[in-house]
Amino acid sequence: MTRRRKLAVAVLIVLALLAAALVAVGTWYRPMLLTGTGYAAHNACAIHFLTDRDDPESDLPPNPLVPLLRTEIDDSEGWARSSVLGVAFAQQAWASEYGCAVGDGRAEGSEYTSLVRPAEDGGAEGIRLPQASDVPAEVGAALDQAAGQEGTRGLVAVHRGEVLDEWYADGFGPDTRQLGWSMAKSVAATLVGRAKVEFPDADLDPGSTALRPEWTDERARISLDNLLRMTSGLEWDEDYDLGTPITEMLFAEPDMAAFAAAQPLAHEPGTFRQYSSGTTNIVCDLLHERTGLGPEMADRLLFGPLGMTSAVLEADASGRSVCSSYLWATPRDWARFGQFTLDDGEVDGRQLLPAGWMEYATSVVPAGGEPEPYGAQWWLNDAGDGSPLRLPGIRSDAYWASGHDGQYIVVVPSADLVVVRTGFSPGGSIGALGIEDLVGDLTRAVS
Repeated sequence: MTRRRKLAVAVLIVLALLAAALVAVGTWYRPMLLTGTGYAAHNACAIHFLTDRDDPESDLPPNPLVPLLRTEIDDSEGWARSSVLGVAFAQQAWASEYGCAVGDGRAEGSEYTSLVRPAEDGGAEGIRLPQASDVPAEVGAALDQAAGQEGTRGLVAVHRGEVLDEWYADGFGPDTRQLGWSMAKSVAATLVGRAKVEFPDADLDPGSTALRPEWTDERARISLDNLLRMTSGLEWDEDYDLGTPITEMLFAEPDMAAFAAAQPLAHEPGTFRQYSSGTTNIVCDLLHERTGLGPEMADRLLFGPLGMTSAVLEADASGRSVCSSYLWATPRDWARFGQFTLDDGEVDGRQLLPAGWMEYATSVVPAGGEPEPYGAQWWLNDAGDGSPLRLPGIRSDAYWASGHDGQYIVVVPSADLVVVRTGFSPGGSIGALGIEDLVGDLTRAVS
């Protein structure tokens, strides 16, 4: 064999080894890369088609994969596609009247229209939130201080059903939908209460078990109450890292509830609290099944009666609502939801929630696992066992909805106060973002 031929053979061997190595790396990292491109595709689709913004890259979390992502949007067909360097691991998100779904096509039961329904504030019915006429000077100072926190995009303070003050970052306003992430979980619990009123024969008692036909093993003991209180015992990892169950569910699974329901039991139901977006999607899947409603469920049961005209609860590719994470609404509409719970489910003289529902949702049932006071899809300030308050700077009866990247609705019944904070603050906590100071200052201002 000549020297030149030996060199050529050596080059071919090296290229073959490199190709094999790339295939092996791609196979190993495929789940992680697909969740990354799925995240980017959904993010671009939702921001483009549900808001007036054209900067989806500003909502991507800090991650080494982000600089390698390439995203394109097709207005005529209504989709966004993201891939690694434009050539590999592509994921596509399809727009419809129920938001954006990652997968091979639009969500079941939905259609695409180039006209996204406007996010106009309020309607003729529902919770109106008029502007307050007498506002203490301390209110504006409190909002100004909170507005200085990194990533804040919207603030709304409501007292006795009237807007005291509001603030929006550049590029955002009263009619800009913002993603609430896990604030949707508190909406999911409220949807259960609404469904109990509208569908009294739907068997939605919190103590009911045998919730899914495939749960023929020990999971048959899981109750609706366990799901609502995050004590189902199903194995889960809520860390937002590429390839974890939460990111795989949100950005790679066509039927999110089925994926969550397929997880094995790691603890006896009711004994161990494990925060899980998967269990919330199982809750809404149960609501779809027992009410017979499709992706329009939240519109019919909640958004319409409350006048939340901007709200869009996205569906996954199966057509089921992603109640764990994908609710878009203006800060004012998030405030309407908070006011609804503060009013114990009464709107225009109509009782839309079962008697005592919010008392149930904001009560603590002891369990092992995560120690923070938690009710039924609501975070609580007081565990009720004499332990220190979760946020000592605000009143003990406060409860709140909390979402990824710094989303909050804080309700203080004794002060007749609702406070909304929206933003993009990766890694920010309720303490670091000044929510405790804001709510405390506002409570003192109106007391």
